Amino acid sequence: MTQRVQLATVMDRLAVDEVVTDYAAAVDDGDWEAYQRLFTPDGRADYRSAGGVEGSAREIAAWLAENLRLFPMRQHLIVNRRVRFETLDQDTGDTARVRADYVNPMRFTADGAGAAAPDFVCGGRYAFGLLRTYDGWRLTEVVVQEKWRRLPEPDAARVTD
Repeated sequence: MTQRVQLATVMDRLAVDEVVTDYAAAVDDGDWEAYQRLFTPDGRADYRSAGGVEGSAREIAAWLAENLRLFPMRQHLIVNRRVRFETLDQDTGDTARVRADYVNPMRFTADGAGAAAPDFVCGGRYAFGLLRTYDGWRLTEVVVQEKWRRLPEPDAARVTD
């Protein structure tokens, strides 16, 4: 591999990593327009393993906007990223696959009585598919594989004998 090819590969890895990071930030910030811009026009996402839906980026953004209103605080942590470049139409490096683990702590909306809002935490693995476009790397698919979740503990003060 020449130095030029090595440099191009490093630049692609950084660009792909940025898309994954931008994905997490868009979800955490509730920026659904930015979320949709990360996808190719035919890009899709599948959240069914986490109790969600599968659909186009537009459909998923609408579903996330509705369902994540329960959680005003969200913080995706996407780690252990494994990036692999693939071949498309004889051109090496036009597609990429990323497998990455996630931990996603979220806080429920506080009740009006001033009680502290409980936390909800889940974790699992993402499978991202990406395509190099004229506008840079874009997501063709996102598949969520939720592996675990921790629900809030029942409020001990509400438990009666």
